[in-house]
Formats: sequence, C-alpha cells, structure tokens
Amino acid sequence: RLAMMAIIGMFFQDGLTGSAWGDWANYTDSPLRAFESELGVQAPVGFWDPVGFTADGDVQNFARRRQTELKHGRIAMLATMGYITPEVAGKFPGYLSPSAGLQFQDIPNGLAALSKVPSGGWAQMALYAAYCEVSQDQSPGTPAAAGDFGWKVLTSADPQEKTKKLAAEIANGRLAMMAIIGMFFQDGLTGSAWGDWANYTDSPLRAFENELGVQAPVGFFDPLGLCKDCDEATFKRRRTTELKNGRVAMLACMGYIAPEFFRFPGLCSTSQQLSFAEIPNGLAAISKVPSEGWIQWIVFMGFVEKGLYPAETMRAPGDYPRAGVLGVPNGSRLPKGEERTRKLNSELANGRLAMMAITGMWFQDGLTGSAWGDWANYTDSPLRAFESDLRAFESELGVQAPVGF
Repeated sequence: RLAMMAIIGMFFQDGLTGSAWGDWANYTDSPLRAFESELGVQAPVGFWDPVGFTADGDVQNFARRRQTELKHGRIAMLATMGYITPEVAGKFPGYLSPSAGLQFQDIPNGLAALSKVPSGGWAQMALYAAYCEVSQDQSPGTPAAAGDFGWKVLTSADPQEKTKKLAAEIANGRLAMMAIIGMFFQDGLTGSAWGDWANYTDSPLRAFENELGVQAPVGFFDPLGLCKDCDEATFKRRRTTELKNGRVAMLACMGYIAPEFFRFPGLCSTSQQLSFAEIPNGLAAISKVPSEGWIQWIVFMGFVEKGLYPAETMRAPGDYPRAGVLGVPNGSRLPKGEERTRKLNSELANGRLAMMAITGMWFQDGLTGSAWGDWANYTDSPLRAFESDLRAFESELGVQAPVGF
C-alpha cells in the first residue's frame, strides 16, 4: 500500500524533474520559473500566487501587475504616515487657504479632512499626481515601469544591499495597503484611525450590546445579523422566545435525568392501571402516556401562558409580575443589582446549553433507545446490514492500527 502511493509520487517527480528524487530546481518547464526569482518572493510563503494570476507565465502581465503593486504600496505608505504624523509631530503653522481663512490646524486628521480641504487644494493635489504620473516614460521595459524614477535616496551601490532594500519596499508596501484599509474602516466607523469601538455610536448593535446574554467570550453574538435593523420590539420578541425555549429545555433535560434516579409511586392512569414505574424514560414515553395525560399537559401550558404568567409589554422579556424566584407564583423576587444580573445571565447561558443538550438527547434517544445509549443499541442503522459481512474479514491480514478494518 505504501509502495503504491510512493511509486505514484516517484512518477510525478521523475516526469517533472527528470529523477524520482529530483530537485524542484530541475523542473525548468514550470510556468512559475519565470517569476520565482523576482523581488517580493520572500519567506515564509515564497512565491505566493493562490489565485494563479501568473500560471500563464506571461512576463508582460507580471510586469504590469508589479508596477501597479509598487504604486499602490508607495501611496499606501505615504497615506499611513499621513495618518500618523499629524498626531505625533503636529500640523504646519499658518494658513492652508488665506482666502478662506482656513489654517492647517483647522483641518481634522483622517477622512474628516475630505470635506474641509478647499476645491483649490484638491486641484493642486490632482495636478501634482498627474505630474508624477506623466513626467517620465513608464512604458513597458523602461526603468520607471519597474518603479525606478531616479530617486536614489534609499538605494545602495552594493547589489545585494540594493536587492534587500527593494524587497523591503515591496513588503512594507503590502503591509501599508492592509494598514490603510484598516485605518479607513476604523476612521469611518469611530471617527479616528485608532478610535475606540465605543465611539461607533451609529452601530446597529449599540441598541442591544448591553442586554442580558452578552457574555464572554463572544460578546454580542449575532452572525446572521438579525438585530441590524435595531427593532426593539423584534428583539424583545426573540428574547422572550429564547427564554421560554431555554426554560422548557432545562426542564426537559432534568426530565430525562430525574426518572433514572426517582419515579413517583402509584398510578399514572387509574382507568388503565398504568403505573408511573411502567412508563419508559425519554421518547418511548410518548406512546405510553394516555390521551387524557396529553390533554392535561396542553391545558396546563395554556394556563401558565395566558393565566398565571401573562406577558406585559412594559416589562423585560421573561419578567412576569406574578412570578418569583425560579418561577414560584407570587414568590420573592431578586433585588436589583449585580447579583441579579449575574443570575439572569446564568439563566440565559444555561438555557442555551440546555437547548443544545436536549436536541442531542433526542437524537441519541431516537437512535439508541436512550438519551445516553450505546451505539451498539442502534440496531436499525443501515450499516447493520453489512456488519456481519465486515466481521468475516476484520481478522484478516492487513487489518492494522490505527484505522483497523
């Protein structure tokens, strides 16, 4: 088995490199060979092109993309420094626009400056950018097309040192492109490139992030965006539903566990002479409980829902005027404070856990006959049909750890 895998690998390696253990350097026909020695091929990923842009080996397309990458990287580095410098070194003295009476100090940092710079300033920036773009020939094959505009401040006469610096420029440009995008987002949302999340007051999540149930480690967790419309009535309806389902799930989980240790004495149905001890635990009980028992449950749930604990829109979800601690009618209530908040958060967390737990119990019960039943009890599994056939060969040669048969 190992040899079959090995010989396939040898065939491929031999076909590509000329030897079953040939070096990758011998695969001279690879389209990636054209670019793997270019600047920007750096550890730890080496030549990285997951989308396959260079799979065709087109040198002209590669040069065009590299030219674009260099320009964007340089602009991103300047933009990143443009965010940082005014915060650290301050702003120029004097006027940006004497005619408008606008000083440099009046221009805010970041995206907010877009609306403050006069149209004359925008025209100057556009003209300067156009001058930089057209002042040198950037046609394919020219030094400018490779990013060399004759500005030699950071270069070196040593070829090795020059290569290292040019590779560093590409790496820093890539980092700066990621950084400036992050700054744009953070500035747009919080008003500053390093603004606190608390400043994002327009977030649709603000309406609910201080609600009960917002707990570590995930905080406010709404991956489907159900709360992005900020509809308080909808949120309260969903929270009420979550609380009810959680409370029912906690009771259901306990209903699975308690009969394993204790059952009521006497009869469940005197007319059918059905004792509590004769009713199986779990899903199997559904077919054993008499129809009158089901009717009693439905009537009791209706009484709890509409009579004992009617909902009031002015109260918090799950808070019923007649319910005390643990739902005891007209019982004592938790005093407001940190302890009350902690316990209500615990109820939500335990209810969420119970909803997951009861679903697992139903599946395991339905398949094995018990909420904690063994797989061996799942006799209706479609795999059972072949179990005896598998047994015939599981002691044969070749049945080895770790996979067995």
